Amino acid sequence: MHQSVSSWILKGFRWIAGHLRRPEWLVFLPAATLGAFWIGGEGWLLIVAMGAPILFAMAGAFRFSDLPPGVLLQGLNGMALRADIVRYMDHVLGAAPTTGRNTICFVVQFDNDEKLTDIHGRSAQTEILERCAERLCGVLREGDVVARLEGGGFAIALSAARRIDIEMAVQIAARLQAAVAAPISLNAIRVYVSSSIGFCIGPRAPEQTGRSLLDAAQIAADAARRHGAGSIRGFQPDMARHRADREANRDELLNALEDGQIVAYFQPQVSTDSAEITGFEALARWNHPDRGLIAPSAFLPQIDELGLSDRLGEVMMRNALTALKSWEKAGHKIASVAVNFSKSELRDPLLSERLKWTLDRFDLSPDRLTIEILETVVAETDNDVIVRNVAALAALGCRIDLDDFGTGHASITSIRRFAVGRIKIDRSFVARVNEDREQQKMVAAILSMAHQLGLETLAEGVETAGEQSMLADLGCAHVQGFGIARPMPFDETLVWIAAFHARPGGTLQMNRKGR
Repeated sequence: MHQSVSSWILKGFRWIAGHLRRPEWLVFLPAATLGAFWIGGEGWLLIVAMGAPILFAMAGAFRFSDLPPGVLLQGLNGMALRADIVRYMDHVLGAAPTTGRNTICFVVQFDNDEKLTDIHGRSAQTEILERCAERLCGVLREGDVVARLEGGGFAIALSAARRIDIEMAVQIAARLQAAVAAPISLNAIRVYVSSSIGFCIGPRAPEQTGRSLLDAAQIAADAARRHGAGSIRGFQPDMARHRADREANRDELLNALEDGQIVAYFQPQVSTDSAEITGFEALARWNHPDRGLIAPSAFLPQIDELGLSDRLGEVMMRNALTALKSWEKAGHKIASVAVNFSKSELRDPLLSERLKWTLDRFDLSPDRLTIEILETVVAETDNDVIVRNVAALAALGCRIDLDDFGTGHASITSIRRFAVGRIKIDRSFVARVNEDREQQKMVAAILSMAHQLGLETLAEGVETAGEQSMLADLGCAHVQGFGIARPMPFDETLVWIAAFHARPGGTLQMNRKGR
């Protein structure tokens, strides 16, 4: 009986503490102080004025100081955090040898969180998280703990139980996915959220601690997310090794970016009319100290996957603008240099201001910089931030190229929205265009559309004199590819430019080496 009363008192104080710790209650503190003075005079005023802050502090300190099984907090403001759920799982795992009860930790990550933020904004993302938190709590039991994780995910620890197994974990994970999958009404729009879930059963954690159990569930969640939207994965020991390998790869790539191993190589772009150099494209290359020159396809996907696209963009921009100034100093007037911008970079709300400052620092006018955007970005994004950024860059005076045209199914409306000035015809349409009649029809159709829209054109991947000649006959204004020159380090561009200007008869000579 005494233990039951104590338990109820403890629960009651926890309820009070959980509510008092919420910052909105501070709004009522002045009213409470005045009310105390009105009811009891100066004595009560002094008690409330001194006691309320102490009570708030005690509520925060007490919040999870001694977590027993059986805590479920709802709403983002009142939800447990990483340290809280770790303490809870420490409690369960520490008592497991005596009680015979254990737990399962789940980590829920949202598959389309970046896209939702792109479309609906940060405030909408917070509301979506709030709804998802309520739904997750709604399908769990009284004794389960839900914690909010950094980056928008959630961790869940089940209340201690004697029977826990993989089948049970998978069933609960599927229930959690179903809870967040139902459409959410947001500003009269139905929003759909999908999630990937990783879990680890207590006895299978690398160490019998709350932190180890949560880390194992997080590793499984990362593996689930990489496997595809809506996946569920249970922790396996080899996952930790794979994660360690990924982190090592990230460190190696970051060091390569910082140490100047990853640099810009430059490939010329030439006019089919005047046979003059009209610009260069900056392309990332990795000169590894042990493995030599590494192909872009071997490291660029990792750059994107590991969240290093912005840092790569900074390196490429600095290399490109430094090259422009150095060409000028050497007496070569290169109209512009093209730099590829990732979707991540285009999301930066301060992009145009930052780029203007960079151009000013190099004393270069904006028209000397060409921004290349993949057609897939234009075709797939409804992000107003990206649209505004590209429009701002165009208004600043930068040139806008639509890269890999023909592969991303961008609509004409999208092309106009993104202020595109030139389209780059993808290599897949250029290959053997001088021999394949169907290829010629496709390229002719693209060039006709571009002409009607007032857009310039550039064909990339040109490898033979026949391809270059046919593209010129069809009306393509610029060409680029191995047949003209391979991407080269900056020092080699000086030699190549001099040789190009010294060519006989002012004709465009093709590189016989091809690929």
